[in-house]
Amino acid sequence: MRWQGRRRSQNVEDRRGQQPQAASAGGGAIMLLLRFLPMLLRSKLGRIVLVVGVVAFIGARMMGIDLLSLGQQGGTIQRDSLNAEQQEMVDFVSVVLADTEDTWQATFESLGQTYQEPTLVLFSGMVQSACGTASSAAGPFYCPADQQLYLDLSFFQQLQQRHGAPGDFAQAYVIAHEVGHHVQNLLGISQRVHELSSGRSEAEVNELSVRQELQADCFAGMWGHAANVERQMLESGDLEEAMVAASAIGDDTLQREAGQAVVPDSFTHGTSAQRMQWFRRGFENGSLGACDTFSSL
Repeated sequence: MRWQGRRRSQNVEDRRGQQPQAASAGGGAIMLLLRFLPMLLRSKLGRIVLVVGVVAFIGARMMGIDLLSLGQQGGTIQRDSLNAEQQEMVDFVSVVLADTEDTWQATFESLGQTYQEPTLVLFSGMVQSACGTASSAAGPFYCPADQQLYLDLSFFQQLQQRHGAPGDFAQAYVIAHEVGHHVQNLLGISQRVHELSSGRSEAEVNELSVRQELQADCFAGMWGHAANVERQMLESGDLEEAMVAASAIGDDTLQREAGQAVVPDSFTHGTSAQRMQWFRRGFENGSLGACDTFSSL
């Protein structure tokens, strides 16, 4: 991909090095203090302890010490702490996200709507989202509750080493797919799928999930079309990289690799053939109309 030197999105949040937690140690201390505040106020000794604590807190703040941050684990990695390879990867995902913003802004404008840009959260190991706590093992995901994409960059190594799908456009496809889920959320498609899932059997719910995932693949292809035709970002072999990636993460392929029997009713993302088919369809047509995976419902 010809991505170097292009605009980087400002909607990237780097949480690598942070440990997911509902509240910081300082925040926990405050909650504990509030819990026992009535008890402290009832005794002379308690009131003395409370006053001493408040004075110590004010004094620390005057000295520039943030007691609320003490005990917190991890912290956001600063750009100057990244090595050259890490910095390049952050720049890459920022450029890809920015280009999806350009694509979908134009598409939404054609619909008379305004595209709300999502945030891409980079994390390592575990992450807390509005959809709950997730580990890297779950892979990249989109949380509609906070409209954020979550990505552990180590997934790209897995994509290459475990699934045999190397290349920067394969990585870009992964990001564009999750952005596709954000588009579905904005267009009300995700809510419609949720409504249709009510009262249905597990197999029927899985079928709806497959259709939703395949549409996200098609939307990723739409982005690829715009990046290629309008901005000439693609190079020879890039499309093949995305197709290999789409094939590698098909439900049937993953079940075979795990030594399991292929069970179509358990599919939630689609077969390798389906994922390649719908990505290519979006890539070749570049239109929302070409990505209707729900027409038979």
